[in-house]
Order: sequence, then C-alpha cells, then structure tokens
Amino acid sequence: MTTVRLNPTDNVVSFDTDALVVGVHSGPDGLRAAPGAEGLDQALGGKLAATLNAMGVKGKAGETAKVPTFGALAAPLLLVVGLGDAPEGDYDAEPLRRAAGVATRALAGTARVALALPSASAEQAGALALGGLLGAYSFTAYRTGEQPAPVAELAVLSDAEGAEAAVERASTVAASVSLVRDLVNTPPSGLWPARFAEIAEQTAGEVGLSVEVLDETALKEGGYGGIVAVGQGSANPPRLVRLAYSHPEAAKTVAFVGKGITFDSGGLSIKPTSGMDWMKSDMGGAGAVFGALVAVARLGLKVNAIGYLCLAENMPSGTAQRPSDVFTSFAGKTVEVLDTDAEGRLVLIDGIARAGQDDPDLIVDVATLTGAQIVALGWRTAGVMANDDALREEVVAVAGEQGEAAWGMPLPEELRKGLDSPVADIANLHPERFGGMLTAGLFLKEFVPDGVKWAHIDTAGPAFNKGEPHGYTPKGGTGAITRTLIGIAERYSS
Repeated sequence: MTTVRLNPTDNVVSFDTDALVVGVHSGPDGLRAAPGAEGLDQALGGKLAATLNAMGVKGKAGETAKVPTFGALAAPLLLVVGLGDAPEGDYDAEPLRRAAGVATRALAGTARVALALPSASAEQAGALALGGLLGAYSFTAYRTGEQPAPVAELAVLSDAEGAEAAVERASTVAASVSLVRDLVNTPPSGLWPARFAEIAEQTAGEVGLSVEVLDETALKEGGYGGIVAVGQGSANPPRLVRLAYSHPEAAKTVAFVGKGITFDSGGLSIKPTSGMDWMKSDMGGAGAVFGALVAVARLGLKVNAIGYLCLAENMPSGTAQRPSDVFTSFAGKTVEVLDTDAEGRLVLIDGIARAGQDDPDLIVDVATLTGAQIVALGWRTAGVMANDDALREEVVAVAGEQGEAAWGMPLPEELRKGLDSPVADIANLHPERFGGMLTAGLFLKEFVPDGVKWAHIDTAGPAFNKGEPHGYTPKGGTGAITRTLIGIAERYSS
C-alpha cells in the first residue's frame, strides 16, 4: 500500500525524491508551467521548455513526459504532466486527481514520488493525495513472477492551511476504494458469499463496526425470500451482512444497501459467454457499501451509518429458482420471477425493507443492476433515481463533488403498469426492453417503506473498467460510488 505525507513547497529543487511531478498547460503561445513548477526551468539551465517542445509535448490533459535532470535537481527524474488549458480561476479538484493518478501510474516501479502540482488549498492538496494514491493501485494477488512495484511513498508538496487533514482523509478514502477494487477484482473462486461475509466480519472488528451475519438458515427463517431465491441454485449459500457504526453526537442515520452477487451466471436465464466473463464484478454495490462503512468508522464521522451487504451467487442447477416461480419478500409482497437474470433487484428489496426497520433518515442502494444503464449513460456515468427529487439531485451533487460521474434519471409512473403480474403482487421484469434502468428503479421503489427517503444508484458500467486505464482509474474494478457514499455520510454528519 502506498503511503502519503505532506511536505512544504519551499524546497522543490532540493527535495529528496526519486521522481518529481510538475504540471504544464497547453495554450496558443505554447506550454505554460503550472503552479508548483516555479524555479525548475532556471535550475535546469533554462532548457526545460525547449526540451519539452522538442519532445512534442503539447500539455494536453493526461499527457506525460519523463525528463532526466542530470543532477540539476535532487530528483533524478522529472515527470511532466499535461493539465490542458489553464483555468480562469481556481483549479478544480477532479482534474488534479486525474493528473496525480496519471503520474503515479506512469511512475510504477519508482519508490518515491513527489507531487509539485497546484495545491494552493486544502481541497487541492487532498485531491492530489487521493488521485495519486488511487493511481498507484495495482492488483497482483494472482500473478506469478516479478511485477512492477507501485509507488511506495508519495509526497504532496503544499503549504495550504488544512492540507494535513485533507491528506489524511484522502489516505483513508483511498484505502477504502482500494479495498473495494480488490474485492471486485477477486475471482469468484476466491470470493463467494460466506467468504465475503468473513472478510466483512474481520475488517469490522478492526475498525470498530458492529456486525451481524445471517446464514441461509437464518435468512429462510427471517423471511428474506429474495436473497434465498437467488442463492438457492448455488453450492455457495447466500448471506446478509449488517454493518453498523454509531456516534454519540450523531443526529442523523443513513442506511446503505448493496447488491452483492459474487458471480452472476444469469441463473436458468443464463447469460451468453460474452456477458458472463466479467460478472465477478456484480458484487460492486455491496463492495462500495462495505468500503464506505469502513471509511466512516475510520474518519469518526458524527453520523449513524448502517450498511447491508446482500450476498448471493446466481447459478443454474436443479435447485435454482425458475422463471414463473413466486416468492414472498421480506416486505411481505409476493414477486413473480420472469427472468432469473434480473436477480440483483431481488436481493436488494430484502435489504431495503430490512433497512427501513432502522428508522433511517434516508436509504441509498447501490447496484450493478442493469445493462440499460450502460446503454443510456455509458461506462463511466452512474444513473441516480429516487422517490424524492431533492434527494436525487443531492446524491448527484455529492457524486460530482467526489469526482464520480452521475446523472439524475426519472421514475416515470406510466412504466409501472408493465410490472403487474397476473399471479403475484409484482413481476421482476418489464415486458419491454426499453427503459430497463427506469423500470428496475420502479420495481425497487415498491419495497421502500412508507415515509422513508430513498435513492438508487445504478453502477453497472462504472463499477468495472473493461477498457484501458485512465486518470486514477485502473483496468478492472474501480471502487465506483464508494466515495459518493462517504460524501453522503459526511454531509449528514452533525
């Protein structure tokens, strides 16, 4: 795990590190050094700009160039990162996070890295620390042979008031996001429901969370029909994990519910091979809830926070649920299963109904729920739905503050009729394929307790990056929405 520390900016030229990172902007008159790079060109004999021009550096966002310093600086290597056009006012946090992440990804194998990027405020310093730490992430648990080591020590150069606390927060948040990424990247042979529950129990004890785990027997006895139905086809039985954090000065309670399908074959409504090979990521919502609760405890927020991890493995077998089966959910409503590959909503409704018994001020569920989310919003933007317009916009705003793309979506009432069932209270799938993200949200809404504010975040695309790394985002598990949930808990902190 990469460690991070804060250092003053008055010794950039003489700062002892293996690689120094500075920023440059593109512009009509050529490259322009960003704050933090002052004095470097002079130390390098006035040749830095000419060298970068000769290398074809344009200063585009995400562009990098490695320049040896030949003893002119204490750092033997200078990494120049493009920041795009210079802002008219203050630097926004997200471009700085991405620049820092690009830098630490480019410097994998370098032991010590110092970020001399714009850091005039505590928010900017925290953004650099978080982006740098997330960019340094790597998952090598199943690799043999020598691998490039991630950056070991990260220094953020800043004199901003409050920067130390911001960097400490960034370290805590990055640890939780990395935890979630590890879980998402772990193959289903290494992460099944009971194993996920064991990890949650162990970590909860380390950070001071209370934990309760319901096994398959307790789930049946407790009436958790959705979780039981989804998990009954697997040799690895389901679990429901309840994590709780309380603070004596808290005035608000937030409840988070996560979909935790540790592998989704589709069940008897089986997926094609091309849609199944990355379904180890179908527990990303439960991972985000778990990571957020761990961070809330470590940060000591003045809020009561409860997390439900709805864990099951969706497999075809002689004991699996069948299309046309009907079960009774924890809320008491009956559900007709038209498609066993629409299983995530079935485990979520039990978690949502159970969370309502905690009398929370709001419930937020997170799930890799629908392919329709990817069709509508692409791979990087989560969809947010809610039973309260103000809450929906609040969640979207918090996500934006944390650097996570999200977009508010409606829950059109005219689509609800398509969920009617001739034999049960509701069916788990709308007969039309259009608007699938919205009808899934409408299905969940039916199980939210009366009077409770609720939001649903569909992260089917953002939870797993099937493309190339970008910014501070690696290939594979991303830890998406973990930061948003932490931000919501902070907003509701006393």
